[in-house]
Amino acid sequence: MSDRREFLKFLAGSPLLLAYPGFLEAFTQAPTGQGAAATLASAADALDVYDFEAMAHRVLPPAHWGYMATGVDGEETLRANPRGFDRYQLRVRRFVDVSRIDMGMELFGQRFTSPVMLCPVGSQRAFHPEGELAVARAAQARGQLQILSTQSSTAIEDVAKARGGSGLWYQLYTTNSWDVTAKLLKRAEAAGCPVVAVTVDLPAGRNTETDQRMARIDTRACASCHGAAGPGGDGRAAGIKPMFTGIDMKGVTLTSATLTWDFVKRVRDVTKMKVVIKGLESADDATLAVSSGADGIIVSNHGGRATETGRPTIDALPEVVQGAGGRIPVLLDGGVRRGTDVFKALALGATAVGIGRPYIWGLSSFGQAGVERVLQILNTELRLAMVGCGTVALKDITARSLIDSRLRM
Repeated sequence: MSDRREFLKFLAGSPLLLAYPGFLEAFTQAPTGQGAAATLASAADALDVYDFEAMAHRVLPPAHWGYMATGVDGEETLRANPRGFDRYQLRVRRFVDVSRIDMGMELFGQRFTSPVMLCPVGSQRAFHPEGELAVARAAQARGQLQILSTQSSTAIEDVAKARGGSGLWYQLYTTNSWDVTAKLLKRAEAAGCPVVAVTVDLPAGRNTETDQRMARIDTRACASCHGAAGPGGDGRAAGIKPMFTGIDMKGVTLTSATLTWDFVKRVRDVTKMKVVIKGLESADDATLAVSSGADGIIVSNHGGRATETGRPTIDALPEVVQGAGGRIPVLLDGGVRRGTDVFKALALGATAVGIGRPYIWGLSSFGQAGVERVLQILNTELRLAMVGCGTVALKDITARSLIDSRLRM
C-alpha cells in the first residue's frame, strides 16, 4: 500500500491532472456499479461479476488496467455494449415443470456444460502470474469453451494440456504475411484445437485512448513483469509472444488492410480446423461468410475496441442471424455481464455467448478460483432466468421469451 500512496502523491503533482480533468478521480476510484464497494477475502465472497471488477481495479497496476479496460476513441461502443441488453425484457411463464434444467450446449460435435464461453484476451500474465493456464484449468473444471488469443503469454501446447479434451479453440490474427499465418494455423491444429476463430475487425489499427493514457503514468520497466524478471517469466524479451517463437517477425504486423473474402478459402486449404469468422456485425457480411465457406460467425466489436460505431453487438445479432439463415452457427460477445444477458442473446439467435473482461477481473483477483467463480455466477443467473421463463433447455429459448421495449414506444 505504501507504493500505491507514493504513486498517488506523484499523480497529485503531475501535469496529467491539468491535461485530463478528472483523471486522478477516474484512476483512484473503483468502478461504479453493483460491486463498487466490494472487498473480497476470497472468490467465493463475490455475489456478481462487478465485485471482481472492483477488486481487479484495486490490485492491477495502471498500464495493465488500462490495457484491459480501454475502448476506442470516446468509448461510446464500449459503453453501448452492456447497455444494449437493457432494451430487452424477459417474458416469464408459469406452470411449467422446471425441476430439471438442461443448460448443455453442443457445438461442432463438442459438448459443453453451458453456452457461456471464454473469449480470447491477450497477455493474461499481465493480470495473474499463471495467466492462460489458470483460465484453462477453470474452463476445464467448469466444462466451458475457451478461445486462446494469438497474443497469449503462454504457449498454446501448455494451455491445451491444462484445458484438456478439445475445449480449446484458437483465435487467429491474420498478420500481413501468409507464411507466418500458415505457421500459426498449423501449430494450433497440431496442439489439438478443432476450431480457429479468424479475427477480422482490426484491419488497420485503432485509437485506444485509455490504454495510452494509463501507460503514460506507469513508470515501471516493462520487462519487470513481461520478461524473465517477472512472475512466471521465461526469459523471452518483453513483447515477444510464444506463438511467434522461432518465426522471423521483421516487417510482420498482426493484422492486414488487404484482406478479402478469399482469405477464408486460403485458411481452409491449409487446415482441417473449423473456420469461424470473428468480428462481423451485418447481414451482408454474414451472407458472404456463408458463401465463402465459413463454418461459423462470432458477432463481435472486439469489446468496443474496434470501430467506434456506438452500436452494441446485441443489436447487430438479429440481422447477422438472418444473414446466416440457419446455415451456420452464430455466436456473440460484447458487454455480457449477467446470466440474463446470456439468455437474451440466446433468445435472439446466438448459439453461444462469450465473456472477456469479467473473467479477466476474476483472474486478476484470485486466479483460477476467480475465473471459476465468474463462470459459476453467470451460469447460476442463466439457470434462474431459464426457470423463470419456463425454458427447460436452450432450444426452448426463442424470441418469444423476450420483449423488445423499443417496439412498445
